[in-house]
Amino acid sequence: MENHLNKLKTFLSFNRQTKMLLFESYIYLGFARILKGLPFSRVAPTLGDQMTETAYTSHSLDRETLSRIKQAIHIMSRYTFWESQCLVKAIAAMKMLERRQIESTLYLGTAKDEKGKFIAHAWLRSGPFYVTGSEVMERFTVVNKFAKRI
Repeated sequence: MENHLNKLKTFLSFNRQTKMLLFESYIYLGFARILKGLPFSRVAPTLGDQMTETAYTSHSLDRETLSRIKQAIHIMSRYTFWESQCLVKAIAAMKMLERRQIESTLYLGTAKDEKGKFIAHAWLRSGPFYVTGSEVMERFTVVNKFAKRI
């Protein structure tokens, strides 16, 4: 109980803008989880131009926004009642960036784990900045990518 009170106190100490960003990320994580449950052929067209990428350059003004969205997605993904792993986080972050008129590229990759079993991973990049999934992306071979242009 005390742990929950500490988390609530921490949340209440944030400024209004941070609280709104955390709430928005929670909503988009839920939306992305719903999309993940649909057939991928229906979801793919909403992710952008298939097998293309956005530029690796960005506006310096976007850097702070990207960092704040990255942090909000990371924090709130731990508090969802549903699974919010790599693909859910990447789609949620993409939609948050789209709302702010910021381009991004979502990558889908595959690899084999230690036992030889196929595994998948998703990550999101905007300009030179990786918003989600960069921790392990180098282990994966890109099999698809989607450029969300504005």
